[in-house]
Amino acid sequence: QVQLVESGGSLVQPGGSLRLSCAVSGSINSINRITAMAWRRQAPGKERELVATIFSELRKIYADSVKGRFTISRDNSNNMAYLQMDTLKPDDTAVYYCDARIGSAWYRTTTDSWGQGTQVTVSS
Repeated sequence: QVQLVESGGSLVQPGGSLRLSCAVSGSINSINRITAMAWRRQAPGKERELVATIFSELRKIYADSVKGRFTISRDNSNNMAYLQMDTLKPDDTAVYYCDARIGSAWYRTTTDSWGQGTQVTVSS
């Protein structure tokens, strides 16, 4: 079992930047089996979508809508994941969630336990 807690969301103007953080805690066995981290988001009235995934520093995958603007990173020593978001657009407005892949299964996706996430609102 792991716990994932997001933070860093806020109201920001178009063109601005935010850095989201995800703190990972729980059983050492589960944490040591994390093979990837991801950020997902859900806008009002829309389905949850995958934004970015990090398997390693050399293997990161981004949704087309955020390529070149968002950067995912991970600090394994401190059990943290981050999402640097630059040049934000109103379409980026959503609740953002992090997810952890333990072994071959995405924890939150598998358990459907999403928590509150962190709200990002891009508006002037």
